[in-house]
Amino acid sequence: MASTPSPRTATTTLQNSLLSSSSSSVNHNKPSNLSFLHASSNSSSLKLFHSVSASFSPSNSSSTICNVIKTVESADISFSNARDLDGVVSIPKPTILVSEKLGEAGLDLLRSFGNVDCSYDLSPQDLCAKISLCDALIVRSGTKVTREVFEAAQGRLKVVGRAGVGIDNVDLQAATEFGCLVVNAPTANTIAAAEHGIALLTSMARNVAQADASMKAGKWLRSKYVGVSLVGKTLAVMGFGKVGSEVARRAKGLGMHVIAHDPYAPADRARAIGVDLVSFEQAIATADFVSLHMPLTPATKKVFNDDTFAKMKKGVRLINVARGGVIDEDALVRALDSGIVAQAALDVFTVEPPPKDSKLVQHENVTVTPHLGASTKEAQEGVAIEIAEAVVGALNGELSATAVNAPMVPPEVLSELAPYVVLAEKLGRLAVQLVTGGSGIQNVKVVYKSARDPDSLDTRLLRAMVTKGIIEPISDTIINLVNADFSAKQKGLRISEERVIVDSSPEYPVESIQVQISNVQSRFASALSENGNISIEGKVKYGVPHLTRVGSFSVDVSLEGNLILCKQVDQPGMIGQVGNILGESNVNVSFMSVGRTVRRKQAIMAIGVDEEPNKDTQKKIGEVSAIEEFVFLKL
Repeated sequence: MASTPSPRTATTTLQNSLLSSSSSSVNHNKPSNLSFLHASSNSSSLKLFHSVSASFSPSNSSSTICNVIKTVESADISFSNARDLDGVVSIPKPTILVSEKLGEAGLDLLRSFGNVDCSYDLSPQDLCAKISLCDALIVRSGTKVTREVFEAAQGRLKVVGRAGVGIDNVDLQAATEFGCLVVNAPTANTIAAAEHGIALLTSMARNVAQADASMKAGKWLRSKYVGVSLVGKTLAVMGFGKVGSEVARRAKGLGMHVIAHDPYAPADRARAIGVDLVSFEQAIATADFVSLHMPLTPATKKVFNDDTFAKMKKGVRLINVARGGVIDEDALVRALDSGIVAQAALDVFTVEPPPKDSKLVQHENVTVTPHLGASTKEAQEGVAIEIAEAVVGALNGELSATAVNAPMVPPEVLSELAPYVVLAEKLGRLAVQLVTGGSGIQNVKVVYKSARDPDSLDTRLLRAMVTKGIIEPISDTIINLVNADFSAKQKGLRISEERVIVDSSPEYPVESIQVQISNVQSRFASALSENGNISIEGKVKYGVPHLTRVGSFSVDVSLEGNLILCKQVDQPGMIGQVGNILGESNVNVSFMSVGRTVRRKQAIMAIGVDEEPNKDTQKKIGEVSAIEEFVFLKL
């Protein structure tokens, strides 16, 4: 392929994967559980095809890719969807299991889309028994979605929805391996959680709960329950995300000085609220009140322990409406008994519900609530609607903005990349169909040409689409946005990406995408570049993906329908001869393009067709004396 003048390249080698997949028969209509991104050529919205009857197993990666072209040529197209008497495809409604209580507005939305099974208080065994009949599962914090659950689902489970923010009760690694999307509802309960944090802060400072209990016991203990003022006190917000920043706003309104610690928080957002970002050590050492809003991760588990409490100001007060596991509860009891921590107000616990004889819950200086952070009528309905919309969207083919185990791409980038993800998948699908022989596919290079700086071009989505296009036509593995990288790694395919800066308009994210497969034989020799690699390249024109180069030949054909590539002697009448053969067989031609290297020598004719020519038609094309080789490719 001709080189681009003076390009500046930035190459990233990925240890993505493909242990070479099996050469099982191709089924272009096979079910795809949350199958990949797809966008129509005239739409900026991204879609994920899916089927309720999909079956996926990450273990289907032991055999090698061999006899690829034979497999593709002898592919048996089958339709797994049932048809009614009129021949119309009938797809059964998905089954959605709701294992914990959800607001009626959310349930109504779910019922309008699928069959809803509300089964609460399931044991782990009961959940595993039911899950193989479900396409989606919605949980709150009480249900543990373990690896065993995903294994029991046998590939049918496509999406797990967490009605809330935290997803520590879902095994994300297992979800990703089994191609299951995990979505949450991170925004609807933000205000409710922040308000509850402030409620605990103020009630703790004024001993509201203890005073209330004493009065109901017939006592009048004004002197015992003298509180502390909030004005002028320092509040350390540990975790400056959505809830933490809203707590900070409200604490500022109470006259408190607010500092925050969060290694990922942008300084400009903190400054806009009037909050100083500080180190963890500085925060705990200077705060009068500490409010926790961090997720539970291996790094944050029991981060508030004996050592941490020893570094705090004597008489500090602690509020936790985040996750119970971030506190070593035994250490907190010791800190309360010693007076290092004067009071604590807790809405969450390591084990929920906590034991009835819990020393922490029973401690006189501790105010407790039963995980009420999101428990307002407004928040409950909001969370129910938000998670229902995310789950329905995923089952209906949309990429949820709240997906937590998929490549997270901002909505504006998703919209901008929409036509390019279609191009990327089709280039991968074309490239793999050009492979023949039994050596297997091991190395793929994806080259992005763009006027933008490499650091500003997010190619994760495009890489995943190329992976999908390469694996699915020659494997029984279902590839989707969630498991693309994992599946590639399991199958031993080494993918490298190269970004080439070209002199074009930076208005468009990508000028062109090129897919190269090295160390393989090609069933269409003209697709080989000068370095011996199968090489095809494409662009998006007017929102439609186009094939623009095959090997060393320039072409220009829309990637719609299917494609015929012919290498021929460059002479008059060739387009007419091939066109007549296709017309006589009632094969409709949508696009046609001819590219050549030298005039009157050799050329490649690329023909877009709506239907697949039968064997007799293909034989007639091959018998045209000026045609040296040709190939039919399915898109």
